[in-house]
Amino acid sequence: MVNLTPEPLAPALQESAEAANVLAAVQANYNDERDLLNQLLGQAQMADAFARFSVTVTTSKLAFVKENKLYRALKGIKSGHGDQLLDGTWDEFCRLIGRSREHVERDIANLRSFGEEALESMSRMGIGYRELRQFRRLPDDQKSALIEVARSGDKDSFLELAEDLIAKHAKEKDALTKAVEAIAADKEASERVAQGKEETINKLQREVIRLSKPLAVVPWDERVAPFQKEITERQSLLDAAIGQHKKAVEALDAWLTTEITSQPDYDPEAPVALPPPVRAVLLHLDDAVNRTASLAAGLQHELRLRFGGDIADARRHVLDADA
Repeated sequence: MVNLTPEPLAPALQESAEAANVLAAVQANYNDERDLLNQLLGQAQMADAFARFSVTVTTSKLAFVKENKLYRALKGIKSGHGDQLLDGTWDEFCRLIGRSREHVERDIANLRSFGEEALESMSRMGIGYRELRQFRRLPDDQKSALIEVARSGDKDSFLELAEDLIAKHAKEKDALTKAVEAIAADKEASERVAQGKEETINKLQREVIRLSKPLAVVPWDERVAPFQKEITERQSLLDAAIGQHKKAVEALDAWLTTEITSQPDYDPEAPVALPPPVRAVLLHLDDAVNRTASLAAGLQHELRLRFGGDIADARRHVLDADA
């Protein structure tokens, strides 16, 4: 308890009236803050009744104490626990009146959002903290409409409107979230495309610059070494990519076999139709393999068209050297 000299206890009604008078004094004049808060807390303690007292302390009065930082006047007062002094904090003040800071601030937030009249009406309707938290998240125009109905005291109309507004707000929020996600995805895709284009352009520019330089009189094997190195590196990438396609075929086959045979109604004699999503993946893989084969065939045709005779002659030289 705060270190104050107690006075004789008055009847319960008198205690409540005295507590209310003290709070009225706080609102009317808070220049001498420490004396007022000492008196306020003393009345609360003497009423044995932080519980009974906190009923009298309306949320609007607690908001007044918080906004004007009157709780700071408690700093330096003995707490009643030995020589420990109070720090004069808002959290400490809330504990002294027997309530948590979170509880008080939640009440203040509701008061500021809905007003005292609407809040009292909703309280009589049995509206709890969870519903009030949902109502606070509504847009201002929807919240204003809800407040007007709450003031009327028509519980059925209020609950019907609240349900409609919350559903509408959730739908709008979901649509907005999806729109934001779509914009972010488009932006990421655009950035990746731009980055890929820039890398390709830079590589081609370097290749053009390299090839445009006059060749020095050096041995042929040294001249073509860069070409041979690049061809080897590209082929390694192609081999790896095609190898991954092959692994994808094997993995899809193994996974699908496991999925089908693990079904409770599996019959090894009966044909099994692929589910549509699996068919889509299979077609996607087939298209990728066909495209790879098509590109390879086109490349081979181009190579034969330009160097067909040279390739045949080179093959004969290799065979003669091996012989």
